[in-house]
Amino acid sequence: MKYECIVVGGGHAGCEAAHITAFMGKKTLLITMNKNNIADIPFNPSIGGTAKGVIVRDIDALGGLMGCVADESHFQIKMLNSKKGPAVRSLRCQADKTTYPKNMLKRLENTDNLKIMEATVEDILVENSKIKGILTSNNEEILCDILILTTGTYLKSNILRGASSTESGPHGEARSNFLSDNLKKLGFTIQRLKTGTPPRIKADSIDFSVCSPEYGDNIYYTFSHDEKPKYKMEEQQKCYLIYTNENTHKIIMDNLDKSSMYGGYVTGIGPRYCPSIEDKIVRFKDKERHQLFLEPESMYYDEWYIGGFSTSMPEDVQEKMVHSLKGLENAIITKYAYAIEYDAIDPLQLKPSLETKVIENLFTAGQINGTSGYEEAAGQGLIAGINAVLKLENKEPFILKRNESYIGVLIDDLVTKGTKEPYRMLTSRAEYRLLLRHDNADIRLREYGHQLGTITEEMYKNYTNHLKEIEELKNFLKNTKLEIKEEVRTSFEENNFSLPLNKTSLLELLKRPEITLDFLNKFIPIPFSLEVKEIVSIDIKYEGYIKKTEKEIERMLKLEEKQIPKDIDYSKVKNLASEARQKLEMIRPLSIGQASRISGVNPADISILAIYLKKEYGKNE
Repeated sequence: MKYECIVVGGGHAGCEAAHITAFMGKKTLLITMNKNNIADIPFNPSIGGTAKGVIVRDIDALGGLMGCVADESHFQIKMLNSKKGPAVRSLRCQADKTTYPKNMLKRLENTDNLKIMEATVEDILVENSKIKGILTSNNEEILCDILILTTGTYLKSNILRGASSTESGPHGEARSNFLSDNLKKLGFTIQRLKTGTPPRIKADSIDFSVCSPEYGDNIYYTFSHDEKPKYKMEEQQKCYLIYTNENTHKIIMDNLDKSSMYGGYVTGIGPRYCPSIEDKIVRFKDKERHQLFLEPESMYYDEWYIGGFSTSMPEDVQEKMVHSLKGLENAIITKYAYAIEYDAIDPLQLKPSLETKVIENLFTAGQINGTSGYEEAAGQGLIAGINAVLKLENKEPFILKRNESYIGVLIDDLVTKGTKEPYRMLTSRAEYRLLLRHDNADIRLREYGHQLGTITEEMYKNYTNHLKEIEELKNFLKNTKLEIKEEVRTSFEENNFSLPLNKTSLLELLKRPEITLDFLNKFIPIPFSLEVKEIVSIDIKYEGYIKKTEKEIERMLKLEEKQIPKDIDYSKVKNLASEARQKLEMIRPLSIGQASRISGVNPADISILAIYLKKEYGKNE
């Protein structure tokens, strides 16, 4: 049996990759060790979050599944940073750990051209440095034209609690024992990474009366650009906020040498921006307390997750730590926290398309590439799947730029800068984040989805109708003027707003920082949806900043247009610094723009390279 595309791994990257290759018409096989663990969310029971929520919106705009499945599987949803600027707002939902995987599996099973198989892949079949297929643990060979590896945290993974180390994947499942070693033999650089998870607590053992409730928003939200909300606002599940205290910190410091990480039992490097609780206590000794969240994992069982309390302490120490927390004095731990270390490849061995430089027609996506998080994995899986199809059709790869999507920032960072720790997306990583917002994901990306064939005609029609509504609202604001009647005068004075001297268009009034569409709606009905109002309001209020950012992008794009020939010999470029020469040779950037973002390549090196290209290739005029 031969497939056009095989996807190994049924996590979030694998689901997106398999779905999109099949949706685009390619005969696809998704191989997973356990069908019931497809789209599992073994760590934090949430989808989205700061920057990550925008990634989910971007995935949806390009025809991916994560947003739709999250919308039909959550029991609480809220917009983070809603009182801050639009560049840092992100949607986050509490996903049901039982419902989410079932809904994803249902969608995959209803996808044409896609078959799901339970098996363990032990090796890849390569011929003349080109993918030929895979070899399962049963010595079965399955051939393919394209292979996408999305192995998550299963490559030679170890579960760690204190000095105890168990060869296991998440949830005590079987790990992949041989694949990473075989990748190493083929020329891949393998690195060891670590992540972790907190204890789970029995719900009826928590004293919620002393915890601060956290509610979902009283505005309906969806990750999907096309589907309506599937929940009742008033039935959202509460979460709770608690804090560590002096006793918690003392227990951790007194037992620090028993931690897997501080006791020297961990070889992998953990995520800097999502550290364990013991790491927080050590690194931030001046903080008297750290914020923690109590979040239900599912409506179908009674385990709660302590967000922000990841640890690799032994079980007896975890008991003391948990019982030191207010409201958890009598808590029953149903699952102890653990750290998990696993193998990953060096992402500098990837092309921006996520095809590997080592083996042709081999793509990788997700935590095997050094990232952390469901959303980062799903975004990579989607792009890897799209580019797998384009490769099969002998078309140019689809590469998102840094000004177009957080997914573009993520992949560019990986393949240009690499990572030595699990990479987590942050708004601060995106220099053009004012343009990469929750509200405009479809405007940035849906046209690409239409061109690539990753969205339906109905989805595209929804998008074009959305654009029409935006234009209609802008024209309405431009052509509608506010008369200075008594009620207007009174309202402006009550709010200490400067009163216009005469009739003024709503558009001009909206440019003022203090004026909102809700305020103007008191005097003149503005009959448009909240989504349309939001994007138009942001475009008008931040027009100056947006234009400034667009000028910066123009300069960046000019550097991206200056292509570097694939056959360039950097040893012939005189006067390059030795580190720059080494990095350029290793990464093989596609453009001057990408070369300028490589760590160790300085502006002087870029100037030398540009002069050389102009002289030798007639480039970069």
